Amino acid sequence: MTDQEALAQAFTALADPTRREIFERVAARPRAVGELADGLPVSRPAVSQHLKVLRDAGLVSARADGTRRIYELDPQGLAGLRDYLDGFWNRSLRAFARAAEQHSHTRQENDR
Repeated sequence: MTDQEALAQAFTALADPTRREIFERVAARPRAVGELADGLPVSRPAVSQHLKVLRDAGLVSARADGTRRIYELDPQGLAGLRDYLDGFWNRSLRAFARAAEQHSHTRQENDR
């Protein structure tokens, strides 16, 4: 899978509001399926399916804890998503710096 395909898969996985809620719960701390399902308007099997999509997208991983599986964020999978979003942030900061510099030069010229 290419980086672009992995990125598209991650964004697609997070596009679903229930899946995004599950992702945010896992981001808060590692949890088992039953705990993730508490308070959600979907069944435990549906939560498991959402977790499978998040796992396939590389956003979460699972580890065995006795008979349970504990889900946690996958830092390696999140790195590509973060790099992509950081690119937007860095471009925005550079554009802001250019605009501020341009504004400063304009004010200096007007003050002469």
